[in-house]
Amino acid sequence: MLILGIMMQFVNLTGQREAYREELEAAERAVLDSGCYIGGPQVKALEGELADFCNSDAGCDRAEPETHAITCASGTDALTIALMALGLKPGDEVIVPDFTFIAPAECVDFLGGIPRFADIDPETLQIDPESVKARISPKTRGIIGVDLFGQCAPFMELRRIADEHELWIVEDAAQAFGATSGARRACTLGDISITSFYPSKPLGCYGDGGAIFTSDVELAEKVRMLANHGSRERYLHETVGLNSRLDALQAAILRVKLRHFEEELKVRRENARKYDEFFSSAGARIVPQKIASGNTSTYAQYTVLAENRDAFIAKLDAAGIPHCIHYPQALHEQPCFIKFLSDYVPAPLYGTRGIAKTISENENRRAERAAELVVSLPVCAFTDVDFIIDKLRAAL
Repeated sequence: MLILGIMMQFVNLTGQREAYREELEAAERAVLDSGCYIGGPQVKALEGELADFCNSDAGCDRAEPETHAITCASGTDALTIALMALGLKPGDEVIVPDFTFIAPAECVDFLGGIPRFADIDPETLQIDPESVKARISPKTRGIIGVDLFGQCAPFMELRRIADEHELWIVEDAAQAFGATSGARRACTLGDISITSFYPSKPLGCYGDGGAIFTSDVELAEKVRMLANHGSRERYLHETVGLNSRLDALQAAILRVKLRHFEEELKVRRENARKYDEFFSSAGARIVPQKIASGNTSTYAQYTVLAENRDAFIAKLDAAGIPHCIHYPQALHEQPCFIKFLSDYVPAPLYGTRGIAKTISENENRRAERAAELVVSLPVCAFTDVDFIIDKLRAAL
């Protein structure tokens, strides 16, 4: 349960550490005493356990080949390496959702590609396949589907589009390791999939960390090489890569947490069910993110759409309930991406936000609208949601 102090925590990592303290300290001590801090048996074991988790039965028999897991230094590195492995070149276009964290578009831009921003479904907040279709051009090479807030994007529809146009798919499951779509687990839904182990993620370490997943053996070998300075063999570099490795200490911590992960997901989903029940009867104009039929979510965040967000946040603040806004702007409104808008005018003339609003007046309105309404509430397995709901009931 949530440890209460002066303030509640949005993600109660302190409570989680207390629950697993003996296991964590034993795992940490073993790594520190071993003298093996980069790579080694802990990292190898974690990669095997992550792959086993993804390959485990999610509800019915799977005919797909087994997924391989390769760890790296962060979720953002995982995206960058995945795009490198897929052969993204300067000038290539990649379709990304307009409402998400910056990383998918950022990594495309970093490698010289051009992100094209697709609108979202107003209820699930996931990328809209029809908007994806409208943005395909002769320069399009792939689609990044983001499992936003912990539920899988509509990959069945995205796969049909990708196959028709000979595109690849990257699944950004940074928030969704442990989610399912039908019989498939997150991290198995793209040609390459990635996740993040940032501390506040459902499966998080004590720093940055990430992993890349693919069932393509050649891609898996290429990913592993790219994450290790472009090298399969020491001091022999086949290509230019990155130095992107998960520390053994972080791997040991993740292995402990992975043992408890399924139980934590059950608690997160029960916490979300309690919120759903409360908001369905609260009478306020506050609507939870819709979980699509056939999906389960990790509830990386419990996110609602509040018609009068300022008033709702004022009540949360008065009640001492922590909250976050994920995310306050659509990506096309970010100053760093205005250069990709077709009618771009240099920023100093008008101011970046004004330009973006003018150019996108009839495009991606659902993404812009979501950014104006969303609020996320605490939902982790060590949050006392009953306590929060009692406060919400009094506040609303």
